[in-house]
Amino acid sequence: MECQDSLVSFLSWALMFGGLAYLLQQVRQIPAQYGRYSPAEGPTFPAKLAWFLQEVPAFLVPLVLLLQSPETGARASVSLFAFLLHYFHRSFIFASLTQGRPVPVEIVLFAALFCCLNGFLQGHHLLHCTSDEDTWPPRAHKAVGFLLFLVGMTINIHSDHILRNLRKPGELVYRIPRGGIFELVSGANFLGEIVEWCGYTVVAWSFPAFAFTFFTVCSLGPRAYHHHRCVPVDITKILVHPSDHDNRKPSALSCRDYVQRFEDYPHSRAAIIPFLL
Repeated sequence: MECQDSLVSFLSWALMFGGLAYLLQQVRQIPAQYGRYSPAEGPTFPAKLAWFLQEVPAFLVPLVLLLQSPETGARASVSLFAFLLHYFHRSFIFASLTQGRPVPVEIVLFAALFCCLNGFLQGHHLLHCTSDEDTWPPRAHKAVGFLLFLVGMTINIHSDHILRNLRKPGELVYRIPRGGIFELVSGANFLGEIVEWCGYTVVAWSFPAFAFTFFTVCSLGPRAYHHHRCVPVDITKILVHPSDHDNRKPSALSCRDYVQRFEDYPHSRAAIIPFLL
């Protein structure tokens, strides 16, 4: 398959402008309505199925592209391996372990569409728009980027493990996470994923990779800030009086300051960037 330069450029710029628009949207209101911000009404998918359906296209699409053009795989071996590794974990391991709330159908559909397009963009560019003669980035550069990717993935997986063990299956109680990078930031899982994709960008050293990382920062950064500063009102009630609210669905219509609400919340903990933000 020949490199579709115009399509690659279009999708990359779409990620850039889409990320900026998403950033502005989240600054003005509560983030995308999944997880603690899920609405109480409307059709939903169970959390395990939702995460699988929305993440797996980003694994399958570049994998199919690779199987169709195995001779080009060596060009992008490290970059493509990192991308596939992340989405294999998210699709098959994270999705099977998650204990989150049901996810609205429209969120799953939009996320799946995004993963399809981004999976094609990253896979197609890595497999068909790079050359065997490319000498940049050098091997040492790729090694540093891949190490950064692995560090971020480790932070992300460990932080997810901490979050899963905060409550028993079926509980709606929210508790303050402790341990690992959570001692520094409230959004340790988000920070880990951002570090992952920064490492991926260093390895791939391409505009599509940078555009995806930019979109990720615009998506997860504000969400981490909202997690740090804002707890839905009903969740706050559940935390204060859990026995009286075991069967209630938390509302995301309004929220209260996380730091002010919980006396034992670490005031030195940042939202997403240790010691800064």
